[in-house]
Amino acid sequence: MLIASASLTAQALTTQAFGSSWDVVRALDGLFLAILPALAFWLLVSGVDDLVVDALALWYRWQPLPPPPPSPKTEQRLAIFIPCWQESAVIAEMLQHNTGVIRYRNYVIFAGAYPNDPATMEAIQSAARRDPRIRLCLVPHEGPTSKADCLNWVFQHLLLEEESSGQRFRAVLTHDAEDLIDPASLSIVNRYLGDYDMVQIPVLPLATSSRELTHGVYCDEFAESQEKDLAARIAAGGFLPSCGVGTAFSRRALELLAREHSNCVFNPSCLTEDYEIGYRIHRLGLPQIFIPAGPSLLATREFFPRSLHAAIRQRTRWISGIALQGWQRNGWGQSWREGYWFWRDRKGLLGNPLSLVSNLIFVYGAVTLLAARWCGHVWGLGQGIPVLVWPGAVFQIVRLASRARFSAAVYGWRFALLSPIRAVWANVINSVATMAALYQFSRSVVTGVPLKWLKTDHSFPSPATLRSVLGVSHAAVAKTRVKASTANAASGSSSATSF
Repeated sequence: MLIASASLTAQALTTQAFGSSWDVVRALDGLFLAILPALAFWLLVSGVDDLVVDALALWYRWQPLPPPPPSPKTEQRLAIFIPCWQESAVIAEMLQHNTGVIRYRNYVIFAGAYPNDPATMEAIQSAARRDPRIRLCLVPHEGPTSKADCLNWVFQHLLLEEESSGQRFRAVLTHDAEDLIDPASLSIVNRYLGDYDMVQIPVLPLATSSRELTHGVYCDEFAESQEKDLAARIAAGGFLPSCGVGTAFSRRALELLAREHSNCVFNPSCLTEDYEIGYRIHRLGLPQIFIPAGPSLLATREFFPRSLHAAIRQRTRWISGIALQGWQRNGWGQSWREGYWFWRDRKGLLGNPLSLVSNLIFVYGAVTLLAARWCGHVWGLGQGIPVLVWPGAVFQIVRLASRARFSAAVYGWRFALLSPIRAVWANVINSVATMAALYQFSRSVVTGVPLKWLKTDHSFPSPATLRSVLGVSHAAVAKTRVKASTANAASGSSSATSF
């Protein structure tokens, strides 16, 4: 009896204390109920769109895949391009590790550097002295410029190498200075080059602790996009954007691209030259293929940004280049298929901030529902929620479950259990990056000042991380002669500023 009386007294006091606040709540209820129909309609449209991609990906998986091309009798000559700017802390480790584990012999690594970056130059030269397959390629002007500009000059060094050696390269693979190249990737590229002019190897972030929400967002998103979205593009006959790393381009594709754009293979003014080049190759009518990761999880591995600030910077560049510059340069394509995938790639301009608003309304609704029940008031939002909200909510649940499933397939169910929480964090990151991209792009259009390249901090894993995450043998790790400091071994990485 005393407990019940105390509870009623507390409820009365709470109602009295927050009595004036209910006027604010009623005003917010009216505002949110006014925008809910439009928001619910957007969530429904976006949910149906995602369901289409789910269906395409499932259909692609159920189809009997054509047998892979027969293994060539010889190893064709391949080149690996690595653009660098201030990479002295990671490039030596990357080169030593990858040359020690790649199961392919006939390749040359071309590492581009700028004359005003002597530390990176020395690191590459030191690696080249130990391994004759490594070349330092100097850009003829000071940096930084852009990744595409550096890659174009590296391509010119390849042409000079061919002229002096008399040996022609069959294809070029692009990688970054922090990449762990899959040991089998060059052999797979060699196998598919006879039938395809662009071969994309999967890209997956290295696993980190579940406590690292920001990097976990990359793990979830890449696990889903690499195994679902890219498969759906292939199934629907859409263009395949390059992932920036782990992409092989045939010599025919490179020469056609250079001839079409004043000897520039990569567009130096584009912030996302990888996305752009994938579309350009598609427009040339050249065949593209994405190689699934498969049970062995074939993939290029790397650390992605692990801090909020770095993630926002990187995603601002991605949104600016893919959604805004892509819209400016390519419009909506020349067919309904191209238009649909452009829509998919750009709908985040509207979807990211609207999803953030929907999350805020959800939190607001949950708090006011509890408060209304406690104080004996009528829940304002419950009086007018549109019918469209409920199918939209179901689509969101399906979306979260789908992402968790793909994440679990790569990183395990324990990691995937936090995927719904990371999805909310991802929405915050993507919304801020979208606003930043819209501001920077609008300012560039108004002022005529070109968009500035936003660089990302790269990390290379320590020997302990290589062993635990990739299962690399102790002998292979020792062969890389990595000399990580105690601090870097504890954090699992060493850092440098790069593209």
